[in-house]
Amino acid sequence: MTAPTAAAREGSLEAPTRHPLDWQNPEFSDPEALRRELARVFDICHGCRRCVNLCQSFPTLFDLIDGSDTLEVDGVDPADYRKVVDQCYLCDLCFMTKCPYVPPHEWNVDFPHLMLRAKHARFRAEGAPLRDRLLTAPDRNGRFLGIPVVAQTVNAANRSRPLRRALEKTAGVHRDAKLPEFHPPRARRALRRRRQTPAAGAPERPKLMVFGTCYGQYHQPRLVAEMLEVFEHNGVDVRMPARERCCGMPKMELGDFDSVRRLRDANLPPLLEAVAAGCELTAPVPSCVLMFRQELPLLFPDDADVARVAERFRDPFEYLASLHKDGRLRTDFRQPLGRVALHAACHQRVQNLGNKAREVLSLVPDTELQVFERCSGHDGTYAVRAETHPHARKICRPLLRQLDAAPFDHYGSDCPLAGEHLRHVGERAAPARHPMSLLHQAYGLDATCGR
Repeated sequence: MTAPTAAAREGSLEAPTRHPLDWQNPEFSDPEALRRELARVFDICHGCRRCVNLCQSFPTLFDLIDGSDTLEVDGVDPADYRKVVDQCYLCDLCFMTKCPYVPPHEWNVDFPHLMLRAKHARFRAEGAPLRDRLLTAPDRNGRFLGIPVVAQTVNAANRSRPLRRALEKTAGVHRDAKLPEFHPPRARRALRRRRQTPAAGAPERPKLMVFGTCYGQYHQPRLVAEMLEVFEHNGVDVRMPARERCCGMPKMELGDFDSVRRLRDANLPPLLEAVAAGCELTAPVPSCVLMFRQELPLLFPDDADVARVAERFRDPFEYLASLHKDGRLRTDFRQPLGRVALHAACHQRVQNLGNKAREVLSLVPDTELQVFERCSGHDGTYAVRAETHPHARKICRPLLRQLDAAPFDHYGSDCPLAGEHLRHVGERAAPARHPMSLLHQAYGLDATCGR
């Protein structure tokens, strides 16, 4: 390994910065250029090993090195680099919380985006299996599988052990993976009908558009309804897009940037219309907020419309905390929450906001919060694929041990997918609660939800 300079040894005291992804440059997908960069970064990681406990990518890399003849990166067959890439689910924690060599450090290490570059190069060269193309198209799946009769059939099939074993053999979807239930379109139509009409002469209210997300619309419409009611309770003029597509995060993780561009083009018009009307923007899933706020601007750095939308996107509790700061958040809580164990999702943590859910829920009287900052190992498709589901369970277990050691009345995550994963892997009878659902309960709004 190359000896570090004095400046490198000292590290950088500046805040981490992300460089745009130059994915339309031919060198970005050039196999030899990519191989050299992978070898360079892997060599740095080998000399550090600080991220060994974050995910399966780093143990995979270090096992390859330690099992080689030279005990260095040059002893690893470059064909095995893809084994490291396959284990990265782009949680971003190595970049944001661990790595001392991220930009502006001279070594310029961005491990997640290097893995993303490798995924994109492979997608361009090989395409993707049918399973992965289907798993990364949640809105298309939801539009078909959410048809009432189809939804009932699919939900029943997902609970059938014989059918799940067959699905694993034929499609590579792990038999023990928790697959979300589908809801019929009437639930989504009910969400879009919710719109308050301000009384004549009433003061202008803050405006907010809620991007429902594929998961919120097709799998947990009640969560979106609760979110709308909480904002309405606080005097916010809440809206939803007349149409929306997947944010593009699943396709980005697959390396299919052209599909991400098509989804961007479909989503931007209603969001830009909302921005022009003075709306802030939010979503119930941290990954979707991160996609609009960070990843799309890095993929399309010259797109002014992307930048305009990114500037207005907020984490939902970041928005509520700003209302509280301005003296506009209602604190007429009717129900204490007791002891709450809250998992801070990776894609919320890497937005560098602080834990706004804890900040807001702490306002509820007789409520004690304990926040756990450890990856759940879910990542949408990582916990579903047959070859990675066991690793997803392994990554989740330390977090479950922390939860088991903390007595609580409620537990959950600000990522609804991570919450379901915690419940499933931990074999818990009680459902995981999104912090927005807990706030909804604290306000005493449960009786009106979904009216």
